[in-house]
Amino acid sequence: MTSIWLKRAYEEPGRSDGQRILVDRIWPRGVSKEDLDLDDWMKDIAPSDDLRDWFDHDPDKWDEFQKRYAKELDGKDDVVAELKDRLKEGRVTLVYGAKDEEHNNAVALKAYLEG
Repeated sequence: MTSIWLKRAYEEPGRSDGQRILVDRIWPRGVSKEDLDLDDWMKDIAPSDDLRDWFDHDPDKWDEFQKRYAKELDGKDDVVAELKDRLKEGRVTLVYGAKDEEHNNAVALKAYLEG
């Protein structure tokens, strides 16, 4: 599997990003589609609204969030397979909107894909 990069939606897109895929269920506030320069928006791979609301970007819930999100991903074979197919094509940058760069769904998704 090729490399998976992570990048906040508020950072400038880079030529070396490869395929840029937004992995949030909600569009990042204040960013235009042109500025984000995405190849795809995979809403279905994002955590459920219930899980996202429960987690609320609380670092104390991080370990449990990762477990619950992995369980959700286990039930999304088609969308996970689609993302894995894209990884076979080359570098993929998972784009996310969260402020916390260490505790967010893109970090958990990357760990899941690499695990």
